[in-house]
Amino acid sequence: MGFTEIFVATHDAALKRAGVLDEGRGGAAAGPAGEAVRIQGISDYEVEQLGDIAGTAVHAGGADYELTMVDVASDSLLAVPPAMVRALADLLTYETEGEGNVLDDVAEQWAAQEDMPFGAAQARTYVQQLAELAAGIGDSERTGLYVWSA
Repeated sequence: MGFTEIFVATHDAALKRAGVLDEGRGGAAAGPAGEAVRIQGISDYEVEQLGDIAGTAVHAGGADYELTMVDVASDSLLAVPPAMVRALADLLTYETEGEGNVLDDVAEQWAAQEDMPFGAAQARTYVQQLAELAAGIGDSERTGLYVWSA
């Protein structure tokens, strides 16, 4: 299995980045550092699983966390729905009753999913990075969170 890259971009920039990744030129030149999280060994399905887990953790379960096709030009580029962006961003500030850290709980649950290629510690790093990407998207900006999967 290849890799999945989750990144913040405008629609046009997302299409360009997907084109570069589709051609196999997805090294560091694919986009600015800090604007993307690359995860080896997962697909868009695992990203949707994370959305469901995050949504439930911040009491926003039941929303549509299914990734959507962006453009017919690239079947490997998907858009993250606004509900999932909010749920991921909320992981950074959501307060729970008791001692638990919601971000840690989400990472542990995600890592425990079937066939995940990493453990809870690595999952926590990924979830933290994705939450920070999501939190950086302003409602007034024309940027969104995109998923490219090989």
